[in-house]
Amino acid sequence: MNKHIELVEKWLSDRDSASLEELEANADAAYIAAADDATDAASADAWAAAASAATYAAAKAAYAAAHSAAKAAYAATYAEVAADCIAKYKELTA
Repeated sequence: MNKHIELVEKWLSDRDSASLEELEANADAAYIAAADDATDAASADAWAAAASAATYAAAKAAYAAAHSAAKAAYAATYAEVAADCIAKYKELTA
């Protein structure tokens, strides 16, 4: 499993396990990795690019959930999106 997904899963289990700054940095790093994988997708399997996109989506959703913590309804929605993206990542990389 990749480190971006691991951090999001950890955060989903314990909302105090990662700071807002850590989640933001994780989302940024996942975006860069997804962009790199998309560039390489022409010579690689399409699933790799899709898995990277799911990783970025999960990381970004976790950051958005943490950022929106004051607005509980938004935070719950973003956390659910993060969990769904992790499930998609696992499906693609199984």
